[in-house]
Amino acid sequence: MAAFHDALFPTDIARGAKGGPERRTEIATLGSGFEERNAVWAHSRRRWDAGLGMRSFAQLSAVVAFFEERRGRLHGFRFRDPLDHKSCAHGAAPAATDQVLGTGDGATTRFPLTKTYGGAFDPYRRPIAKPVAGSVLVAVAGVATTAFVLDGGAVELDVAPPAGAPVSAGFRFDVPVRFDMDRLEIDLAAFEAGAIPSIPLVEIRLK
Repeated sequence: MAAFHDALFPTDIARGAKGGPERRTEIATLGSGFEERNAVWAHSRRRWDAGLGMRSFAQLSAVVAFFEERRGRLHGFRFRDPLDHKSCAHGAAPAATDQVLGTGDGATTRFPLTKTYGGAFDPYRRPIAKPVAGSVLVAVAGVATTAFVLDGGAVELDVAPPAGAPVSAGFRFDVPVRFDMDRLEIDLAAFEAGAIPSIPLVEIRLK
């Protein structure tokens, strides 16, 4: 049975990955030449190819071991996107006021983690399912607090924020993915080194 393994794909190998977000849009061209466009997916789905250039046998062995333990495409795992893995801008450190998660109503204590992209026209709020343990910072009405617990991809506050108080957070995060192949092709042509030309990864949705 498929499961999610709370294991991180080797970060030294992930740095060379190629890929990014993918959308699914249906486009109907009318007889007049105008188009009607419809977003099939509410959320983007990310894909990468973490294929290796020439690497040491030790690195190749680590990838093989990771692949075998995941049983190929069967089990999910964590992947750290080298470009996009923080609540803040690239090069900055997460702060408790980075992302607004919601507004207090005097009763709600649970606030799912999200990251917002854009702001001028139609901002996109991306659900964050796999925050990095120990990295989450929270503020209520701009004041940092430690009175919370992390429950999966959500913050559970000890006390419900008062009505109108913004709840915000800063964090680092990983993406839940799986291998998108059941076979590794390894090139061992070089002396004391080798390569895995392609390691496709695809984001998965978690229940």
